[in-house]
Parts: sequence; structure tokens; C-alpha cells
Amino acid sequence: MATTFRASEHQHIRYNPLQDEWVLVSAHRMKRPWQGQVEPPLLTTVPRHDPHNPLCPGATRANGEVNPHYEGTFLFDNDFPALQPDAPSPGPSDHPLFQAEAARGVCKVMCFHPWSDVTLPLMSVPEIRAVIDAWASVTEELGAQYPWVQIFENKGAMMGCSNPHPHCQVWASSFLPDVAQREERSQRAYQSQHGEPLLMEYGHQELLRKDRLVLTSEHWLVLVPFWAVWPFQTLLLPRRHVRRLPELTPAERDDLASIMKKLLTKYDNLFETSFPYSMGWHGNAGRCSCHVPAMVWGLQRD
Repeated sequence: MATTFRASEHQHIRYNPLQDEWVLVSAHRMKRPWQGQVEPPLLTTVPRHDPHNPLCPGATRANGEVNPHYEGTFLFDNDFPALQPDAPSPGPSDHPLFQAEAARGVCKVMCFHPWSDVTLPLMSVPEIRAVIDAWASVTEELGAQYPWVQIFENKGAMMGCSNPHPHCQVWASSFLPDVAQREERSQRAYQSQHGEPLLMEYGHQELLRKDRLVLTSEHWLVLVPFWAVWPFQTLLLPRRHVRRLPELTPAERDDLASIMKKLLTKYDNLFETSFPYSMGWHGNAGRCSCHVPAMVWGLQRD
């Protein structure tokens, strides 16, 4: 007698239309006795201001520059950038197995708040809105010069963040990363075949199915993507088709600040700790008109 398939019981593969790839889902492994490590409370508290912390207002950074006594967001060039605007080209390759191309760009750091002992979920909605405005502004500025602008945050020592201060990074590059290239190809192909943006239809379908919704608001959706591969992964999508953060209306930005605070508070409450995560915004790439800005959060652990 044939066994009836149940997604919550039987392993299967799911298609990720953004990356044009299949991912393995083994839901039955959730029956393992391990239910998630609970981190003990930190024995030491983070000082609100540390003159030796290079991200604090008035502190001296590694290059000798002194931070202004900022009271909101603070954007500056990364002192140890992965990309520089004037790097030389590697030149032609002498063998197809040893190819290299030029990579140029700009890396910036953005502090969210002058206090070191806060994180995004602990900030007020107006303070988060100011961060969103700063994200939109730097996206517009760097997007005029580079085809790809990546805003991302690694929060917590577990995720590789060595500095206890609320901040993110902004990388603008002369090339499209592989992930962005696949997303662009997939979304162009979907829109060409179906006549509508892939992520708009996906969000609509998730609203109808109600299986993976985490939060909804007037302008935004938070859901667990059907193709999720990270533990506690969520996808934040707008309800209308906009290509880039600068195109968000004031009402959409206010609503985004509110839903971000709610989501990140849920993360903190999940294990009763300041939740470590990696997040990043993906908007349109270059001249692609079919991208929808989306933020992905997740705890990147096996």
C-alpha cells in the first residue's frame, strides 16, 4: 500500500525560483531530541559608551580619524575595506582554469545609534525609520556609480560580529555577485513568461495559503520562504512592486520600521537572548526592472 506524502513527515526537495536551484527538506529530523541551544545570560553588560570602541561617538578609529559626536545614524568609509575604487586589473589569464577579473567598489559602515548597548529591536520605531532613510540614501548615492549595492548586518559574536555596537555594512561593487546574477536571471525569466514580478506573485500566494506567514502589515509581509535553508529564516517583502529602497513612500518606510521592530523582538524572545543573525537587503541589480526589494533574516547554522 502506497504511503501518502506529508510535507511535515517525509523528505523532499523544494524549488527555489529566485536561485533556480533545488534544496533538500528533511522535516522529519525535527523529531530529534535537540530543540535548540539556549544561551546563558551574559555575565558582563555592554557599556553605553566606550571611548576605546571605534564605533562610538568621539572615539578614534584605527586610521586615526575621530568620530563626530553623532546622535543618530553615522556613515563612514570602512577602515579595512574588502573593495577599493582604484584597484588595478589582473590582466588577461594564461589559462582558462586560472581566470581573474577586475573588482572595484566602496565599503562603508553605518552605525544605527550612538549607544553601544542597544540593537535594532531595542530602538524606537522613529529611530529605526531613520536607519531606513539612511539605507535608502546610501543606496541611491552608491547605486548611481555601481551596479550592485549590498546592505547587510551580522549581529552577534556567533555570526562573526566582533564589535558590540549597532551597525551594518554597505558594499557597492563594479560586478554583480553570483547570487544577484541568478536572482536577476530568474526574475527576468519569470516576468517574461508570466507577465508579473516573481516575488509579487509569491507574496500573493503566501497570503492565500497562510502556511508560512509570520507577520503582516498594511505594506509588508514577513514569511518563512518555501525554500528556506537556514534555521529561523524569514523573508520580508513589500506588498507592491517597487525596485529599490529609495522608491519606498514615507508610509511604507514607517510601516517597515514598525514591522522590523516586531520581527526582531520576536527573534530576541525566541531564545530569551539578543538573537544573532545575518540579514541583507536585495533590491534591483543594475538596470533590472523586475526585482523587488527583499530582506532575508536567518541564523546561518547547521
